[in-house]
Amino acid sequence: MNFKLKGLMKILVISLIYAGMIGSTASAAERMAVKASIANLRNGAGTQNKVLWQVEKYHPFLVISKKKGWYEVKDFEGDTAWIHKSLLDNINAVITVKTKCNVRGEPTTKSNVVLRVERGVPFKVLKKKGNWLQIEHADGEVGWIHNSLVW
Repeated sequence: MNFKLKGLMKILVISLIYAGMIGSTASAAERMAVKASIANLRNGAGTQNKVLWQVEKYHPFLVISKKKGWYEVKDFEGDTAWIHKSLLDNINAVITVKTKCNVRGEPTTKSNVVLRVERGVPFKVLKKKGNWLQIEHADGEVGWIHNSLVW
């Protein structure tokens, strides 16, 4: 009897571990960014739904669900809305989360500030060097920003 009980316990533990792995994989949100110049965010999946706000190119989102060509997304502030999948792409992008952010010429605080931006400005990530990201704005401006300033 003891042997059978141990065998059942092993099967139960393995099943729980496997179920946990499946659950965590399925719940992982996909990160995407806007590829259009301007995109509408709506309160439902479809053009008949109200436009809640608009965002510019490279605005990053987490995709939390999909429905008939529409993606429900969450932004850096935790707000959710719907956007058509044709407006998104797998672009590595970030958005500033601090009130004042310095974008520098080189990946160091000793480098000249080439651009100062407010909270909520999206950028495409070109490359990473340590805790610094080389970024590009939709208007073509390029510089380096510390990763603590972005989402």
